[in-house]
Amino acid sequence: MSNIHSMPSNQHLYDQASNWIVKMDRGLSADEKIALREWLQSDTENHDILMEMTQLWDKMDAMTRLSDLFEKPGKPTEANKANSQRYRPYFAIAASTVIAAVAGLWALFGAVDNGNYYQTAIGEQSTVMLQDGSQITLNTNTKVQVRYTDQARLLELISGELHVRVAKDPSRPLSVMAGEQIIQAVGTEFNIEITDQQKIELVVTEGKVKVGVQNPSEKPTSNPEPQFLSVDARTVSAGEKLMLGDSNEAITEVSADDIAVKLSWRSGNLIFRGESLEEAVKEVGRYTSVEFVFMNEDLKKMRVAGLFKAGDVEGLLATLRENFDIVTHRDDNGKVLLSID
Repeated sequence: MSNIHSMPSNQHLYDQASNWIVKMDRGLSADEKIALREWLQSDTENHDILMEMTQLWDKMDAMTRLSDLFEKPGKPTEANKANSQRYRPYFAIAASTVIAAVAGLWALFGAVDNGNYYQTAIGEQSTVMLQDGSQITLNTNTKVQVRYTDQARLLELISGELHVRVAKDPSRPLSVMAGEQIIQAVGTEFNIEITDQQKIELVVTEGKVKVGVQNPSEKPTSNPEPQFLSVDARTVSAGEKLMLGDSNEAITEVSADDIAVKLSWRSGNLIFRGESLEEAVKEVGRYTSVEFVFMNEDLKKMRVAGLFKAGDVEGLLATLRENFDIVTHRDDNGKVLLSID
């Protein structure tokens, strides 16, 4: 089964905007300021995309730096007013607009359909429409089993990360089982990931879901039936996050921008907003079989920001070399060695 979608024609503009924000974060040279000014003035879409990505990364200081690139108008003229409107920071970009823009970049590859099993390889993402109209999107290296009965809709997440858009059916709730955990909904959207520590990260993007623990006596069967969670079961609503299996399992709020970043994998992208290089490399490692080795411990703490295509190792290495002065080379085994010159 193949689910191949073409990249949007303006993907290269998102890449360019990302690169400019990375450069602004570390400071622009005089020549780069001129080049950025020319790039912004060459096309209004360039400006709009840069503002969108700046908002998404919470790089509000970059907005201030952008304002320094343009002369402050004296007495208002029609031209000044037009320029002022064109280059006015978009502080009030709606979260829904940001999310829609990110979702609009989907570039998904094929999933392996093994009857009621769906699986993606490392570096692949896939969207599958289920028989009831529900939609699941599998991230890299993900495996899920789907089973429907007259009474229940059951998804068992065996490994990886899954985004679920649930078609409404009050008489037959949809349940996702991950380990001992159950996430149950009638009609909503949520993202669920099994982490390296075998915890379950749940982020609800629309509506609300109920969460519970599967009865141990009901688990060890070849075709487990989910128990129906009661109306007073714990509830997680849109804009909230819960780490199931954590010590306190506290429900926390998640901003619309943070959700957009969390789900940027659905567009084939990874967004970093000041994470440590160690964290960034670990996330990149989910999408490639390439192994990264830090030659300097201090290098792990370096903060990085930018938009990268998932699985594009060479693009990541080029950015690290050009914008962060990190030396990269491969050893005889193909491992990528990262060091400071």
